[in-house]
Amino acid sequence: MFKYKIEYIANGKKYKVLSGKSKHFEIMDSFENGRLTAAIKTNDSIEIKKFCVVFPYTYSEKQAVFVNGYQSWTESREYGINDKMSDFSVFKELVVKSPFNAKSGMGRAGDLFFCRYPRKKGVFYGYSYGYVRCGKQIDLFASLSEKTGYTRIKFNVKKSQVIVEKDFDGVLFNGVKKMMDFVHLNGSYEEAFDKWFSLMNIQCRIKEKKSGYTTWYNYYRNINESIVERDLKALGDLPEKVDIFQIDDGYQKSIGDWLNTNEIKFPNGMKRIADEIHSNNMLAGLWLAPFAAAKDSFIYKEHKDWLIRDEKGRLYPAGANWGGFYAIDFYNKEAAEYIKGVFDTILNEWGYDMVKLDFLYAACVVPIHNKSRGQIMCEAMEFIRKCVGDKLVLACGVPLMPCFGLVDFCRIGADVALEWKYDYNRIREDISIPNAVNCTVFSRHLNGRAFLNDPDVFILRDENINLTFSQKKLLAEINRICGSLLFVSDNVSCYNDKQKQLFSETIKKSDISILRAEYTDKDIIYIEYEENGEKRALKFNYKNGNVN
Repeated sequence: MFKYKIEYIANGKKYKVLSGKSKHFEIMDSFENGRLTAAIKTNDSIEIKKFCVVFPYTYSEKQAVFVNGYQSWTESREYGINDKMSDFSVFKELVVKSPFNAKSGMGRAGDLFFCRYPRKKGVFYGYSYGYVRCGKQIDLFASLSEKTGYTRIKFNVKKSQVIVEKDFDGVLFNGVKKMMDFVHLNGSYEEAFDKWFSLMNIQCRIKEKKSGYTTWYNYYRNINESIVERDLKALGDLPEKVDIFQIDDGYQKSIGDWLNTNEIKFPNGMKRIADEIHSNNMLAGLWLAPFAAAKDSFIYKEHKDWLIRDEKGRLYPAGANWGGFYAIDFYNKEAAEYIKGVFDTILNEWGYDMVKLDFLYAACVVPIHNKSRGQIMCEAMEFIRKCVGDKLVLACGVPLMPCFGLVDFCRIGADVALEWKYDYNRIREDISIPNAVNCTVFSRHLNGRAFLNDPDVFILRDENINLTFSQKKLLAEINRICGSLLFVSDNVSCYNDKQKQLFSETIKKSDISILRAEYTDKDIIYIEYEENGEKRALKFNYKNGNVN
């Protein structure tokens, strides 16, 4: 049976209780068939600083633990039960959280500023769901809704516990309010995840894998009309059908000023580009970060009232990109109308079929309006879907569960780097092929259930990249087996015959089912899968990209 651990503030005083009842509130709960629902009833105004439900759980040496990271870029993977979760040092954490860096927005993409990293062996945590696996069977611990607040799942092997904690930062409770809907399921890997999604009544919006292209990993922000037209023509000349051509960051004058196109780079405007993409029989995609505003944007200069502030009323940096940027409060009516207008123009006037929406975590970077981070993120994604209607959405830089059933594609790992290198002292959201690969393999259960997984790009070119052909081939193979959005970021007209063949093999649609994927050694990942009725296997070192 479970027990509660609750810390709260009422009438200016701090209290701790180990049950669901105190002189200030009562937890009304129900626990049946592994499902726990809980609501609070209080006549006082109380602030809950900690709300934990502790379940006893017996671990064994043969088990592995999976934790889901805070958002798309955060490392998500299985661990052996005696592993240590993070290499992120105390010193680097202090540097990132120093007053100077805090003002820059560094580290805000993750949970570094509101959750303490465990640094002990056998202690793991993640968001929304996690599991303990023994062979082909798993115990899945999962939230059924994040609309009241994020759910952190903590696995403590030493104490033989699974701890379910809700993030209620910034929320003042009064009256009756739902707090938690949580379930413990078991069965085979596929069975347990099928049960979970059935209980949530969530279905994937799109079923068929897509291939495509993005400008980002070859040119980054240095794009222009000529580059786009050249790469578009090269893709259009291929014998293989490519589904989506997506233009990334660099077409706009500033982050936040999405309709203010850089006329030097794109003198004929963005509608012209969409028309050319369509003439090459591809869907047109465009990148934007709808909740972000840089310091040189008209939003920052003219509408600071649209921007999120901390509890002291100060503008709150949401990230360090582009010299630092701030987050737009989409609850502000004027800001919401602006965002709606941006989507209407891009999708209906310019004619784009898909938007890649990035840095979405910014919407909930701090709790506001008496809402928790989880509630804000869920409402932000509902707002996005309402804005875009039936057009395609590729979400990125976003906590995953609020996207379930609302986006068509979702990034499930870090941005890939241009070299295969493992950093032993990294932030968990850092650009990294090892991070991206881990997430691609171990978040495969979301693919086709929550959305279609975007493992990020594979790269085959020879220019401005530091990958061997073997590493390029391995990354492409991992994406092909485990992912459903297969994007490249190359000028394919420069491919040699070997690269052309690998590109063709990677985007070719085939029937793949993964039978198992696990670590066979500390750094070695083994994937066993079936493709078109034939059993196959892939074994590799995720830290250096060597095939075993």
